[in-house]
This record gives sequence, structure tokens and C-alpha cells, in this order.
Amino acid sequence: MVNLGSPYQGYLYAYPHKTAYRPLDPRPRLEDVWAGEDPAKLFLYVHVPYCEMRCGFCNLFTRANPPHEQVTAYLAQLRRQTARTMAAIPGARFARAAIGGGTPTYLTAPELTELFDLIEDGTGFERGPMSVETSPATATPDRLKVLNERGATRISIGVQSFLDAEAHAAGRPQHRPEVDRALDAIRAAGPAGLNIDLIYGIPGQTRATWDESLSTALRWAPEELYLYPLYVRPMTGLGRRGKGADPQWDAQRLELYRHAVARLTAEGYEQRSMRQFRRPDGRPDTPDEYCCQDDGMLGLGCGARSYTRALHYSFDYAVGVAHVRGILADYLARPAADFDVAEVGFALDAAEQRRRWLLKSLLRAEGVDPAGYSARFGTSVDDDFPALAGLRDAGYAEGHRLTAEGLAHSDAIGPWLISAGVREAMAGHVTR
Repeated sequence: MVNLGSPYQGYLYAYPHKTAYRPLDPRPRLEDVWAGEDPAKLFLYVHVPYCEMRCGFCNLFTRANPPHEQVTAYLAQLRRQTARTMAAIPGARFARAAIGGGTPTYLTAPELTELFDLIEDGTGFERGPMSVETSPATATPDRLKVLNERGATRISIGVQSFLDAEAHAAGRPQHRPEVDRALDAIRAAGPAGLNIDLIYGIPGQTRATWDESLSTALRWAPEELYLYPLYVRPMTGLGRRGKGADPQWDAQRLELYRHAVARLTAEGYEQRSMRQFRRPDGRPDTPDEYCCQDDGMLGLGCGARSYTRALHYSFDYAVGVAHVRGILADYLARPAADFDVAEVGFALDAAEQRRRWLLKSLLRAEGVDPAGYSARFGTSVDDDFPALAGLRDAGYAEGHRLTAEGLAHSDAIGPWLISAGVREAMAGHVTR
């Protein structure tokens, strides 16, 4: 019988998790890493590792309020990395793109223009689905004008809570008038779709205050809403202050999640995963042929990861302020030839490639396509993963899709399906 334990064990947004990555020795050349891959429909990810503040829940690779000269140097080094990377993958073409971080709109409007120039000049990506992250403090009209003029189709803003007291309790010292101004500016700036991120499980949050945040978000009719359970992770502000779960925290988060599902479904939103809710009558997705289970991702920037079928790789990773600053300084000092190789990563054998395909499918509302799996691997997903039968018996899955209860337990099912090898590598990671 499947016993998942706590429904809140970890967000498996990528597999293998970055804590399983290790230094590659010898460092393989990118031209060899990408040999044999189909580079014609990649995902382009560009990382801007800067924010105006470090939120208490954040464990991303980012630095708050860097000196201006470092931002200038970062853009120059990113241009050099882009040139060397694209030279190693001459056939690279991109079906979609995302600019994240950090907060890309920490950059000024002229710096954002420079960023888009180097992306377009260096990669050839100009138009297609493109998501850009922003924040209430940096979603200003001049910056948003650049995003819309340069083809952003989705602007995602982390609000977390519309109640100042809750935002502060989560380690985000924002003020409601600034949030309202930012959302008004996004809607006034142009046709890009809007995503709003909210967090549930914040200390002091109740069902009534959670519903207030949901109702307020809906006033801007966002094309998407992403709802995240609060996690307290090592090296974060909340983690350092000893903020953590009490015995009722799991039950509270689950109650708030269920309320949000019912509320947003009643408002006409489609649930696409545990976190993602999309308004079907909003701006449609731009069609493309990218397949997240199979197609590669090329990451540019200090904190970006890249995915081929057989290797996931990146630079070093840390959360603590001192270590992040050290890694950034190292990136900025690199000779251009260092961008010809992969440095830190995880090699996926045939079994791990199958497991990644399963996880990237199963944790989505549409579930696993058995025929697609068989076409890709030549085997049956049920034969390869008999654990699926256990999920069905426990009521977490029907056929090859998670049930409503299964989606609610995605943050337990994902970790439950991690392989022994990846689990061992993650356990050996030293948090910095």
C-alpha cells in the first residue's frame, strides 16, 4: 500500500533535482554534449540573478541590490557566454523562451533593452512564446514598455499575498498600493498575458484572508494563477529565523489548497497542475512544437540550467549570500573559453530518462500519454513503473492521470518516485 506521508515534501519542478548535480570531471565540451540532439526546437532560458530584496522564503540563486557596475559586467559576460554557446550548437533554434532569476526587471529599461539586444543578436530568438518575471517594485511603465515591445507574451508577478501583514510574515516587506500600481501598469502596458503568484500556508493566514487574496487577484482577470504552498528551506530568511511547521501546518495548507481549487474552478479556471490554473477564455497559448518531456533547454547566465536527453548541467549553485556572491564573482572572471564546456551536472542513463519523462507528464493534469511513452522508449510505461499501480490502488491515479487527490499530493508523489541514485545524490548535497 502506498504511504506518501506528508503531502508537502518538495516541489519537483525539474528532474533530477539540482541538488543531485556534481562537478563534471573532465568537463565535456558543449559541442559533444549537444551532438546527436535535435536543436531545432529548444527552450531558451536566460537568468538574471538580481533582485531588489531577498524574500524570506526564497532559495533561488540571486543577489539583492548588487552594485551597478556588476550588472554592467554581467550583461557583458552574458553576451560572451551566448556567443561561445551558440558557436558550439550552430543549429540551435528556439520554440519558446523565458527570462527569469532573480527578477529580470531589476534591470533598468536601458539595461533590459541591452539584454533583449544580446538575446536577439546572439540566439536569433525574436518572436514566440516568452515569459518574463517581474515584481511589484520593478514593474514600472518604462520597463514594461520594453517587455511588450520586445515580444513578451507572458508577464509573471510574484505578489504572494495582497495583505501586507501576510507578505511581511513570509519575509516580503511590500505594500499593497505598490502591488496595485504594478498590476495596473502591467495591464495598461500591452497585450502580454498576466500571471499572478500567490502563497498559502503563511503564518497567520486564514481561509478568509486566503480567499481575500484570491478575490483580489481575480479583479485583474489574470490569464494564469500559480498557487504555491509555503516551504521553509535551509539558508533562507525564514529558515534562519527558525520558522517552520507546527503539527497542523500540513492540514492547514491542504485546506487552503482545496478551497482555492474549488474557488478558481467555479470562476472558470482550468487546473493544469497542483500549482497552475489557467483561464481558458483568456489569451490563448501561442502554438509551438516544444515538448517539455523530451526537447532540450539551453540556459544562459550564471544560475541557468541546460537540459539534453543525456546530461543536465549548469554552473555551481548556492543559496547563502556569501556563496552566491562568490559564484557570481567567479562567473564574471571566467575567460570566454570556459563557456565552451559543461561544468556541474547529472548524466541521465536510459532509466533516468524514462523516469524524467514519467514525472514531467504525471504531475501535469493531462497525465501520461502511454502511446507517446512507448513511441519514445519502445517499452510500456506500466511495465517500466509498476509503482503506478500502487498510486491507482491508493486513489491517487486513474489510468495514467492523477486524480484530484493525486494532484493535491503532487509534492509527495514527485519525491516518492525519485530514483534511489538521485535520492542518494541529493542526500549528499551540502547546502550553502
